[in-house]
Amino acid sequence: MHRYAAGIEAGVDEAGRGPLAGPVYAAAVILPDDVIIEGLNDSKKISEKKRYELRKIIEKQAVDYAVASVSNEEIDKINILNATYKAMHLAISKLKTKPQHLIIDGNRFKPYLDIPFDCIVKGDGKYASIAAASILAKTYRDDFMIKIAKEYPQYGWETNKGYGTKKHIEAIEKYGITHYHRKSFLSKYLYRLKF
Repeated sequence: MHRYAAGIEAGVDEAGRGPLAGPVYAAAVILPDDVIIEGLNDSKKISEKKRYELRKIIEKQAVDYAVASVSNEEIDKINILNATYKAMHLAISKLKTKPQHLIIDGNRFKPYLDIPFDCIVKGDGKYASIAAASILAKTYRDDFMIKIAKEYPQYGWETNKGYGTKKHIEAIEKYGITHYHRKSFLSKYLYRLKF
């Protein structure tokens, strides 16, 4: 895990592009040049317990960080790619320290203001600030899904986090969809769904 460029660099990543329900989240993180956070990695490669432990360390040691989300309704209006860009832009805009360079996890990004950027495939496994952003985006989104699972316990969101697991699909077929579901993601199920 290391830096990509000199200067004030923010790593940016998202969580929740694929689920059938809930918002998409993004985080932007600026880490000190010399910081070493043990165990930092792509959020998908570490346990839930470890993610939450690392979140505390990241938030304590970061020069700056911000998290933002875009709702499922907005995802349906502008599509998931544009919603992901929007969440990333919102997170960057919430930083109190303006970055001089952005590193984005993935292969595509919509430029934000005049800030130079590079897209890095699997960057959350290569660069500390992207890994940190992936952990913040994932844990904040998980917090939200666990909270709304109390409203709709039949969908199992506290464990599946809105992804299309067997239990989730079966609940959709039995109970229909909620106002947290992404209708644009459910077109292949619509003919079977109850409203």
